[in-house]
Order: sequence, then C-alpha cells, then structure tokens
Amino acid sequence: MKKLIAAVLVTVVLSGFLSLPTSRKADRPNVILFFMDDLGYGDLSCYGALGYQTPNLDRMAAEGTRFTNFLAAQAVCSASRAALLTGCYPNRIGLYGALGPKSPLGLNSSEETLPELLKEQGYATGIFGKWHLGDRPQFLPLQHGFDEYYGVPYSHDMWPLHPAQARAKYPTLHLIEGDKPGKAINTLEDASELTGTFTQKAVQFIRNHKKDPFFLYIPHPLPHVPLAASPRFRGKSSRGLFGDVMMELDWSVGQILDEVKKQGLDKNTIVIFTSDNGPWLNYGDHAGSSGGFREGKGTSFDGGHRVPCIIRWPGVVPAGKVNNKLLTTLDILPTIASLSGARLPKQKIDGVDFKALLKGDDSVTPRESFYYYYRRNSLEAVRKGDWKLVFAHEGRSYEGQRPGTNGLPGPAPENHPFPMALYDLGRDPGERYDVKDQYPAVVAELQKLADEARDDLGDDITKRAGKGVRESGVTSN
Repeated sequence: MKKLIAAVLVTVVLSGFLSLPTSRKADRPNVILFFMDDLGYGDLSCYGALGYQTPNLDRMAAEGTRFTNFLAAQAVCSASRAALLTGCYPNRIGLYGALGPKSPLGLNSSEETLPELLKEQGYATGIFGKWHLGDRPQFLPLQHGFDEYYGVPYSHDMWPLHPAQARAKYPTLHLIEGDKPGKAINTLEDASELTGTFTQKAVQFIRNHKKDPFFLYIPHPLPHVPLAASPRFRGKSSRGLFGDVMMELDWSVGQILDEVKKQGLDKNTIVIFTSDNGPWLNYGDHAGSSGGFREGKGTSFDGGHRVPCIIRWPGVVPAGKVNNKLLTTLDILPTIASLSGARLPKQKIDGVDFKALLKGDDSVTPRESFYYYYRRNSLEAVRKGDWKLVFAHEGRSYEGQRPGTNGLPGPAPENHPFPMALYDLGRDPGERYDVKDQYPAVVAELQKLADEARDDLGDDITKRAGKGVRESGVTSN
C-alpha cells in the first residue's frame, strides 16, 4: 500500500511539472495583429463607412473595445511599420518615408522588435503580408524575430504595371517566402489573390501553433492602390472596387476569428486591428475615407494619423466599449510585452503601456502627448491632451484638388504652405479653427513640449540635431 501511495504521489507531482507550461499559457496570450495599408478612419461600418458593410469587424468591435482617438506614429508606410514593431518614433531609429525597392536602408539589427521579445517568452512568430522595412536579405523578417514569412517586401504600387508609377522603372515584384523570392506578381489578377492567400497562410499558422503561444502579424497590402479584389468579391458593394476590397478584408478578419474560436483559443487570444496611416485621398474612388478629419496620408493633420483601432480579448477587454483616450501604434509593443511577461527593449522606446486602460480602468491616462513628424525629420506639430499646435511648414494637401478616378491619382501638391495654428481637438476635431491668439499660455506650453522633442529627436524645420537619434540599418552590399 505504501508503495502504491508513493507511486501515486510521484505521478501527481510529475503531472504537475509536465503541465506547467500549459498552465502558464494563460499568462502568455496569443497575439494577432492586423495592420491595414492606407485604411482610413471612416473605412469600417462601425466607424461610419457607407456603401458596404464590415460585419466581422463590427462583431469584433461589439465583442471588444473600439478606440476613437488612436494615432499612427507617422502617416506613411515604412516609418509607420517601423514604429509599430519597435515602439519608437521612426525618426529615432533613422527610418522615414516609404522605402523603395533595393533601398540601401532598412531596420537596424540592433533594434529589438516585438516578435524578438515574444520569442524569448516561447512564442512562435509569423508574418503574412507586407513587410516594407527593407527588401535586402539582411533586413527581411526572419532577421528580425519572425519564424515564418510569406508576403510582399514593399508596397505593391512599386510595380512596373501600375500606371501612376510607369516612369519609376521598378523591378518585377515577387512574393517572398522565408528569405527567397517566389511567385512574381505580374497582373492585377495576381494581386487579387493576395488577401485570400495571406488569410489561408495565417489560418494554417494558427492550426500549426495552437498548442504554443503565438504572435501572428497580418499586414495586408490592401486597400493601398492598385486595388484588386478576388472574383468572389468583385461587384459586391455599391462603393465600387474599393468597397469590394474592404468586404474581402473584412472576410479575412472573419476567417481568422472563426479559426481562433474553432481551435478553442478564443479566451486566450488578443486580436488587434488597426492601420498604418490615413487614406491616399487623391486616388478618389480608389481611396478610402478620413471620416471627416482634415487631409489624409502623408500629412500631419489627423486625417493622416487618426486610424481605426479595435482590440478584442474575451473576458479581459471590455465588450462593446468605446474609448476616447489618446493612444498610438507606438504603444502596442510595451502593452503586449506587459501582457505576455516579455521584457522591454534595452534601448529607449517611445511607447507607453496601456494595459490598465485596455482592461477597462478609465481612471488612467497612459499617454498625454504626441509628436507629429514627417518628411525626413520635420516636426510639423505637437499634441498634449486635446490641444494640437501645428507649426508653419510646407506639406502635402489634398484640399481644393480634383481627385483621380479608376486607379489614377489626382494632384496633391507637396509644397502647400500651412501657417502656425492651435487647434482644440475636443471641440474642433477637423482642425478648422485656429485659436492660438485666444490661448497664448497653451501655445507656450506646447512650444516647450516641441523644444523637448527637438532636443531629443531633432527637427529639420528649425535645423536642430537630436541627441537621442539612432542609425538605420545600411546594407553592406
């Protein structure tokens, strides 16, 4: 009898040790991060879109929290993606604009990314979609913490057949699998397969790693131009091809959510949906909506920066809630690190942890200020609370211009003069009424904040170098 009891105790103890990683998994939630391309604030039906419906994203919002004051770190592709994965203002790490094919620049290997931090916690990591942080082999995702990669290395308008880019002499665009070039994307019909293919790959990744904690990054190349919807979705919306594309992207989100539920992972998976910047408005009927905010992609007005953000985690993130606190894509890395038990990068980052707010504690205000940088390193505006001070600068403007049609762009002058102005975004979210003369003390306070930004990150407009700027990666070839 004593031997039997001892054997049972040993079995129980061993069972406890063997099951320990499984029990710890509750402290390491799976993370799925959707990052759309050029999707504007007004492009989901739960944010007011017309002409089509996004029922899966609407369901995600009903089952999670919808954020209405969420900003992309910079209103352009590569810079925005660098910020998302590092938690840094992109100009801090030497990246800006949209990197072209064969650019000598890319994400520096010294920068620690979200997938690298999560891998230390035992996460499987995969990316299916657009990378755009350097297309040279040393810059590709497998060198920055991802176990699996299938996607396009940069924007699919950097492509020989896009009529607006015909003079650029771009090389043939290839899908990349791991580190190797794969299928060429030679036609819009080829491009129409991207959403479905990346969705299929993402679903398979979930199936393959259902017993492990995983980080799944799905940066869809659409609805960036050139638009392409699969035959299943063409002609389905009353908003033309753009609406068709949006319906297919919504379908993609639904497929992922359904697979998570099917695998029994619903209550242990945080799903985040957001966008890299606002809409490219001069593409007219092939562009999205800023939701009424001023200007769009490539500007420091809120039409360029304010994007949808929906976060769902059943039982943890409040369902059916709308949150209006200021947050940014910079803040995703430190928040996910906190939720997963991962450490923060060793070098300085700019994101803040909003875990408490995400879980429903409205008494906290994780972020109070934000710097609007654009071009190479121009500080074009700063924000604190609801106050936004725009500095005199030349920039892109879509206003007063005739938008393009059928995939061709209209004009969007890059040298439009914007005067210095103060806006109260609480009363004037469209940034239409300059109140700097009425609030000189607020202007002075925001000028002080701007000087702190210039001291740290520099400013091309005032010709100041920043003390906290690091170098981008540079190819050795």
